[in-house]
Amino acid sequence: MDAICAERETKPIVPPGKEGFDPNSDGGDDSPLYAARTKVYPQSVTGTFRRIKWAVLVVTLGIYYLLPFVRWNRGPNAPDQAVLIDFPGRRFYFFFIEIWPQEVYFFTGLLIVAAMALFLMNAIAGRVWCGYLCPQTVWTDLFLAIERLVEGDRRVRMLADAGPWTFGRAARAAAKHFLWLMVAWWTGGAWVLYFADAPTLVRDLATGHAPLVAYLWIGILTFTTYALAGHMREQVCTYMCPWPRIQAALTDEHALNVTYRHDRGEPRSSIKKSEQLRQQGLPAGDCIDCLQCVHVCPTGIDIRNGSQLECIQCGLCIDACDNVMAKIGRPARLIAYDSDVNIKRRMAGQAPLTQLMRARTILYASIIAIVGSLMLYVLLTRHDFSVAVIHDRNPLFVRLTDGAIRNGYTLRVLNKRLEPRRFALAVDGIAGSVVEIAGLPLGSANIIEVGPDQTREFRVLVSEYTFALPASAPVTFHLTDIDSGERASAADNFRAPQGD
Repeated sequence: MDAICAERETKPIVPPGKEGFDPNSDGGDDSPLYAARTKVYPQSVTGTFRRIKWAVLVVTLGIYYLLPFVRWNRGPNAPDQAVLIDFPGRRFYFFFIEIWPQEVYFFTGLLIVAAMALFLMNAIAGRVWCGYLCPQTVWTDLFLAIERLVEGDRRVRMLADAGPWTFGRAARAAAKHFLWLMVAWWTGGAWVLYFADAPTLVRDLATGHAPLVAYLWIGILTFTTYALAGHMREQVCTYMCPWPRIQAALTDEHALNVTYRHDRGEPRSSIKKSEQLRQQGLPAGDCIDCLQCVHVCPTGIDIRNGSQLECIQCGLCIDACDNVMAKIGRPARLIAYDSDVNIKRRMAGQAPLTQLMRARTILYASIIAIVGSLMLYVLLTRHDFSVAVIHDRNPLFVRLTDGAIRNGYTLRVLNKRLEPRRFALAVDGIAGSVVEIAGLPLGSANIIEVGPDQTREFRVLVSEYTFALPASAPVTFHLTDIDSGERASAADNFRAPQGD
């Protein structure tokens, strides 16, 4: 943020329509307004956080690529893919959970939980999502691993790029880009497998019989993955992603961020010079200015300059610095996950304090718990059929020749199962009423049938013969599954003439 402010202070104001004009030039300077991108060569590193990142990469990409092939038995007439977004069947399947279009509120709840989880992670450990779980970070890590495997580590790649093109360099570059494209292609291919039966779609794709939209989306996702993870990399995190700007408003001085402990590292000097200063009783920091923290950074920043917009909090600089500290015999964690409060406390001679339970973390966790509990309750208590009733608007009631009052209703029954079902209809609330279903003989058991995955409407007539009703009386329609005994209800009103 300091660098951004400094840039704003030093950048000249350009009048409208003069965007390409440099007020400090003599008119012949064609230098660009913005500096060109400097290529970043991240160096490989070993350590705790690097191992965590490898574990996250293997688990997340393993789930993404293999999950479409996991089977789940749901019975006859139902797909057996564990996770499936079935647009033709208007279903979303997730193992034993089945979501119907009418239950879009589940997705709303998931979005709220995801947002609160992101806020909670930020309140606890800054941009930990960006450093470990963000798809851009995960795929960029994979592409960097391929690049190191084919072209070598940081120094080798820098020397090769500074030299002329040779056959060996061209072959290695071609091999790298081919592997990148294969990963990007399979990334796009895996995505479309979530929208159809995976084994069948793979066969259709291989034989050229898949829908055109499948090939189109594979092409789009192949290009975007190759471009974002292979070429744009840190530019996505710095310029395209809005989260670095948003998270600054959600953090506080207690959040744990990757921090250079300047109270311990300054003043910087070489190993030999530091020892001499310590022997003389003069202040000497642990930082030996080796730049290893800079070399391993995937965005190419120097964490010793303080919090910066480009830092994704991946912790690789911690591993690099710990390795150096171990070699020179100094304590680890010169760079560590730390808070602004602890920096001030150590400088004041006080013990560090980690305060995870704060007002904002409690608020975020509470929202997650409440919304999650509501979603779970609705999921466990929902029915796989529903009933809705609509009263006739005109006329509201009809007086029969025998003096009885009749109301007409439209009963809409939704069967969410992939098998036909039979339901028994009963009406509650009107004593002495007679219920008729259009198409069924009077006096029958009022049994209705609804086909698999269908919505049917029934014309229902309710007649009252006691002649003791107010102008409007509540009435409830009960629908009971004959086989399972499940019951659903819908309420409306029975209308009668005023005073009858």
